[in-house]
Amino acid sequence: MTQPPAPAGEPSFSDLLAALRNSHDRFAAALTPLTDAQVAGPSYASEWSIAQVASHLGSGAEIFAMLVEAGQGGDPAPGIEQMKEIWAVWDAKPAPRQAADAIASNERFLADLAALPAQTRDSWRLDLFGSTQPLTGLLRMRLSEHAVHTWDIVVALDPAATVAADAVDLIVDQLPALANRAGKGAADPVVVHVSTTAPGRDFLLDLGADKATLTPNAATPNAAATLELPAEAFLRLLYGRLDPDHTPAGINPTDVDLDTLRTAFPGF
Repeated sequence: MTQPPAPAGEPSFSDLLAALRNSHDRFAAALTPLTDAQVAGPSYASEWSIAQVASHLGSGAEIFAMLVEAGQGGDPAPGIEQMKEIWAVWDAKPAPRQAADAIASNERFLADLAALPAQTRDSWRLDLFGSTQPLTGLLRMRLSEHAVHTWDIVVALDPAATVAADAVDLIVDQLPALANRAGKGAADPVVVHVSTTAPGRDFLLDLGADKATLTPNAATPNAAATLELPAEAFLRLLYGRLDPDHTPAGINPTDVDLDTLRTAFPGF
């Protein structure tokens, strides 16, 4: 099998902003025509309605705006108590208002990002989750959240929907960090060579008894089990969103069961 290309490098601010804009446009296009009853109906996320997913993204836009402001001013990131105050305000809104306000909140956040001077974009730094992040690192976090939760809404309306391709391209190289944080391990430990398409990547997924480790660029993996699938499907697997009804045809792993992998990544 031909070795997939290595990651091309860190995405640019412009690439991330464009993907965030595309994700927002998809989000707004899905929400805008819905009736009040529809926005109060179920999303893919079993515990949230469509409106509640929208509320999460609307409140998230406010929180990420605070993070951007903190990085500009050299201030600490806002704490959990500040976030809880924002979530409480959004939780109290009726479902139609959650949806409408989420569109407006995301639009404001994107406009503020686009207005940042180039020097500010380059010099921006913030200590977050135990590391110092550049602005592109923060925007990739937001893109992951926005693209996946937008899918939670869109797929409830169109069962064939997938996560936006431009977002997948920009998120795929952050999947090791996601897997290492979210993976729960497996009852029967297994090492899996994962090959993705669109874009092409190689990973080594080590499911231990109580944790998962995903290593990128495994050119000569020491693994009996193999998994070949689109990068979009692998992303959703790690986010706990590759149930049987939303698994592309033709994914047939060897020496590991898909249900084992699904159990290792229950999602959040």
